[in-house]
Amino acid sequence: MLDFHLIKALHSAAGPATLDVHLAIQPGEFVAVYGPSGAGKTTLLRLLAGLTRPDDGYLRTGAQVWYDEKRRVWLPPNQRSIGFVFQDYALFPNMTVQQNLTFALPNRHDQKMVPELLELTGLEALAHRYPQQLSGGQQQRVALARALARRPQLLLLDEPLAAVDYPTRQHLQQALSHAHHQFNLTTILVSHDPAEVYALADRVVELDLGQVRQDGPPKLLAPPASTLVLHATIIELLPNQQARLRLGTDGSTLIVALPNDGHIYQPGQPLTLRPASWEIRPNA
Repeated sequence: MLDFHLIKALHSAAGPATLDVHLAIQPGEFVAVYGPSGAGKTTLLRLLAGLTRPDDGYLRTGAQVWYDEKRRVWLPPNQRSIGFVFQDYALFPNMTVQQNLTFALPNRHDQKMVPELLELTGLEALAHRYPQQLSGGQQQRVALARALARRPQLLLLDEPLAAVDYPTRQHLQQALSHAHHQFNLTTILVSHDPAEVYALADRVVELDLGQVRQDGPPKLLAPPASTLVLHATIIELLPNQQARLRLGTDGSTLIVALPNDGHIYQPGQPLTLRPASWEIRPNA
């Protein structure tokens, strides 16, 4: 179990504040940290990773203490079992995709993991390319694979999909979910996207000015459905009450389960889709 109480002074646009977060996270949980800009979300990840030192508190994972101010215990990032995926990728530009992954291996003799990670993230054909030869979505997949190469106990994701287009984001969400379960990770995701939070997380912690405002399942913490509305059209009806939709915002497609509400859905029918709760309504 990851158990921590971390305190750190914040300097936000709203003025001085104090991040004060006390949480216990079970092994295998996928936790989303959600909240407005300046709430302390990225600071919390940096404290967990050891990239920023807290002002007070403690951080324990299982029987290992990573930080305890009273006991003067402090483990630097390279001694913590973490994988960290940044929004800006932070890849080594002079290394190929394969070399970036190999460099991250905790044991250089465990080379067999590299092709497994390339397959998991769909990067086999790009193994010998350099980061500057890749798209943003491809670079983000490399960053995820490199974080997984460390075999971390804790995977930290700081807005990892914010800079990619909608179809790529959907693909990477699937890769993240698959990796989380396949590697039996404890994952903490910072995101501003309520649809992404609802799709990936089984628990949401809402921060505001450094304080935990809500903590619970996504359906209890999702913002009002009116804050995010997409207009879609049914392209094709699929088995098991599913449909392929074309989104009106960018023309990309999405497969969703249609509600069993007695309505007869037909190809070409316009829909209103609220991803925060996956509420689907036929247009009037």
